Amino acid sequence: MTEELIKEPISKVDTAWLRMEQPTNLMMINGVINLEGPLDYTRLLETIEQRFLTFRRFRQKAVDRTSGAHWVIDKDFDIRSHVRRTALPGAADQKELQILVSELASTPLDQSRPLWQFHVVENYTGGAVLISRIHHCIADGIALVQVFLSLTDPTPESRPSARKPEVWKKRRAGEAQVFQRLLDPAREGLDFATHLGQKLIKEGSRMLRDPMVANHYANEAGEIVRELAHSLTLADDPKTRFKGRLGTRKQVAWAEPLPLDEVKAVSKAFGCTVNDVLIAAVTGAIRQYMICVGDDPKDLQDIRVTVPVNLRPLEHALELGNHFGLVFLSLPLSVENPLERMYTVNDRMNELKSSKQAAVTLGFLAALGMGPSAVQKPVLEMLSQKATAVLTNVPGPQQALYLAGSKMKEMMFWVPQNGNIGLGISILSYNGKVFFGMISDHRLVADPSAIISRFKGEFEKLLYLGLMLPLEGRPNAQTAQNLLVNSLKIT
Repeated sequence: MTEELIKEPISKVDTAWLRMEQPTNLMMINGVINLEGPLDYTRLLETIEQRFLTFRRFRQKAVDRTSGAHWVIDKDFDIRSHVRRTALPGAADQKELQILVSELASTPLDQSRPLWQFHVVENYTGGAVLISRIHHCIADGIALVQVFLSLTDPTPESRPSARKPEVWKKRRAGEAQVFQRLLDPAREGLDFATHLGQKLIKEGSRMLRDPMVANHYANEAGEIVRELAHSLTLADDPKTRFKGRLGTRKQVAWAEPLPLDEVKAVSKAFGCTVNDVLIAAVTGAIRQYMICVGDDPKDLQDIRVTVPVNLRPLEHALELGNHFGLVFLSLPLSVENPLERMYTVNDRMNELKSSKQAAVTLGFLAALGMGPSAVQKPVLEMLSQKATAVLTNVPGPQQALYLAGSKMKEMMFWVPQNGNIGLGISILSYNGKVFFGMISDHRLVADPSAIISRFKGEFEKLLYLGLMLPLEGRPNAQTAQNLLVNSLKIT
């Protein structure tokens, strides 16, 4: 069978992620699983063979040519080239593990093979470790978590058995079909946003003869145009120590996990979401780090992060591919009061939730994927100037799971950055705990643990306030600040 007969097109959005890779920012999602005790390598290979590889995508390599990008079966596929055994030097502790993960996060995957790899660390203090590296063009974080969970079992006695991925129904939403046909490359001499809006109105009116429905699509078009114009015309993010020329070396770190029940209690006490609480703690940690390294608190400006927003139901995650949009969230670094920071995050997130920014950026990525790399790169660089970091929060399972018979103690991952963004923050919940991971460009932040180690302290400020303030209505932020200063001596 010739290559032409066994290849399948890579979706336009996935093509955009494939072409987004550059030496200074590799498009890999990196993960670490800490396990209790040793990991049976033979049993792991058997589990991956019978479950992971039932997704044909993991047997395919990505081929990008001038005629387009395609998935092609790797006829020389060897599982041992993708699942490798390794060992840590010296004390084989967390410091040595962070060095290894940082090196792997800085090393590109072999483009001549399927774009994924597992590394089994067999001598880590306290048990084995599985390090994963999977290219973003294969799937987004939501999908990869679900795929990885297909490798796990609820008990250590469960043995590997074949699990076929579900065959999902095709999406039938009329809006999605209309929107997909609109994602042609922008015509010469036409503003892209205007072209998109005009064509949406025309297409919607042609397909849907009902005037009321047509009017609905016209209103949708206007919102899409406004959101796209807003994203493209955002001012560049302010120059801070997190902005600058990138290198090729990445550094990873992770923090002590937080109890998920405590995070939920704080969110309930203050009428915010769990995500708002975590982002507020992240903001406080970054603020305290900047002050610690010499930035004047009076000069601190808010910085934006791009936040991925899942645009498909979780039950469709096993379709693989990328199906998320991006929103630009401004972190209130300029706000000193921790409770006021959380309220500000809550207000800004609520505003973003009511917008169509995520759907518009998904369509914009698809449009870029249709064009040549030469066009895509400068556009992505322009967009990356509008943010300083990537921040993502992925929900994981809330019960202990077993991989090849070994209990999984901790799960962490690191999100890739695009363009000239040099900072990535990842949040993952698993088995009643919330784990934080940070990856940074070594030129900009040589030791991201100096930031991430502050997350717990910033969360505890909110926890103390939740315990001491009355829970009737939204507590006053200034009252909370006075309480912190006078009673807890926290500044």
